[in-house]
Amino acid sequence: MQNTIVRVFLFVVFFSIGAAAMSGSILCSDLLRYYHNRQALKAAGLTLARLESLNADYDVLLRQLRDDPNFFERIAPATLGVKPADANAIYPRATAEQLAAARKALMEGASGEPVEPRVVRWLIRCNRPPQRIAFFLSGGFLILISFAFFGPRTQCYNNRTAG
Repeated sequence: MQNTIVRVFLFVVFFSIGAAAMSGSILCSDLLRYYHNRQALKAAGLTLARLESLNADYDVLLRQLRDDPNFFERIAPATLGVKPADANAIYPRATAEQLAAARKALMEGASGEPVEPRVVRWLIRCNRPPQRIAFFLSGGFLILISFAFFGPRTQCYNNRTAG
């Protein structure tokens, strides 16, 4: 009885690993495409969120321009880089290099490029033809081993009676 339980357990383990290896090698390209599409969807969602944030910021700015007629006169010198009309006003002066560095930092922080997960790196390696064939064959051999060594035992009886 105990021998049978061990045999069934080993059969299930070997067969399951072999079936998983064979199905993984067959579905490898589909899984890789699925993970790439999921990653592209996440990147598109981050870009959409960034664009919605920019739209909200521009809406606030346009509302302030519409509501306060002096707002344009106050921000024009700082935005356009012209000399202020008020001699007592102090406006920050930024060089083109500083503005480019700030723009680059904002774009890098907002891009949020997702990191490639381990599963995708593993699937890329397994999707190469030699590894895929080896993966398929090893799964097939595990299934054969599970049937040959751990499958059901049949009793062979001799036609002669013991006597």
